[in-house]
Amino acid sequence: MQLTKYRLWILIALVFISGFSQGMLLPLISIILEQNGVASSINGLHATGLYIGVLIASPFMEKPMRKFGFKPMIFVGGLLVILSLAIFPVWESLWFWFILRLIIGIGDQMLHFGTQTWITATATAETRGRSIALYGLSFGAGFAIGPLMTRLLSIHQSVPFLASAALSFTVWLLLFFLRNQWPEQSVDPVYPTSSMQRFKQTFKIAWIAMLPGFGYGFLEASLHSIFPIYGLRIGHDVHTLSLIIPCFAAGSLITQFPLGALSDKFGRRSVLITVLSLGSLCFLFTAILESSALALFILFTLAGMCVGSLFSLGISYMTDLLAGNLLPAGNLMVGIMFSVGSISGPFIGGYFIDVFERVSFFYFISFILMVITVAMLVKKNTQHETNRVGT
Repeated sequence: MQLTKYRLWILIALVFISGFSQGMLLPLISIILEQNGVASSINGLHATGLYIGVLIASPFMEKPMRKFGFKPMIFVGGLLVILSLAIFPVWESLWFWFILRLIIGIGDQMLHFGTQTWITATATAETRGRSIALYGLSFGAGFAIGPLMTRLLSIHQSVPFLASAALSFTVWLLLFFLRNQWPEQSVDPVYPTSSMQRFKQTFKIAWIAMLPGFGYGFLEASLHSIFPIYGLRIGHDVHTLSLIIPCFAAGSLITQFPLGALSDKFGRRSVLITVLSLGSLCFLFTAILESSALALFILFTLAGMCVGSLFSLGISYMTDLLAGNLLPAGNLMVGIMFSVGSISGPFIGGYFIDVFERVSFFYFISFILMVITVAMLVKKNTQHETNRVGT
């Protein structure tokens, strides 16, 4: 039986699993390692394994997808995630868990890339916007719900891993109802032949639009991997933290569509400067009121509403600035900047709370957002941002 009619919803469910596994692993393993006495700097470095896996996998995905199609790419990626989650309880070791995190990063990227390309390649012009919005909302919802699995630690340490593996396996089985498809094989003869030249020109024109992607990766990974450690140190319990962390992602779901509409009307740069400034203020107040769980609930939600859409707004801004022949390079570079932010955030954040024990972790987050805001203010557009520029 073919469920082509419901293909979008099956792919959306698979995207949810990708977000869910990432959202669960960051705080879950951070809490386990913190309770085992692992230094926060090592804990933060350990969290980079997932994003290192993303970086390792990214350059090698396009050719296999063109040869084998969308379904095998998602199939293998999902299987890597499921098996890795199920194997975590087998042996508790820093190095073993780091390798599993790296494999999950590779699997998640395969799943993420496969579903994203399949959705955008098959959606009609009339439904493309809604389809991509559902894609983003599904990933965000999964990322928001994932941290709730830390509450299962009270039953047994292996329960969150096994439960998430079982859920992922159930959704993964839906792939068997889909017929494989392939991306378009046509080659544009006008497309530049030198990758290095495209990357250099893309960075020269649109480097400012890549900072939001870096900032979002830095922020997301830091909040999910370092905040649980910091939260435990300032007196909050695991159950409270497991409820606070999803508030950021939940806030981003509320404003994703409205901010996109505002950026269409008032310009991407203006909206980015506004939300970055408001986000920095939110974390400034969070530093002042961090001892109050209620304040953390409210401020994490408000911060998510402000800066939870940085990645999608950054991609839109990059698209405004670049000519069509540079967009593939631009999308790849935004993704790489996101991964760099995701890798550096937990390590630098962990180092910060080790060295500056009496300084709030949230001052550090506020400072990072303010630096990006200043860069956006200083760098003015050489062309109107709705006019693409390039070769």
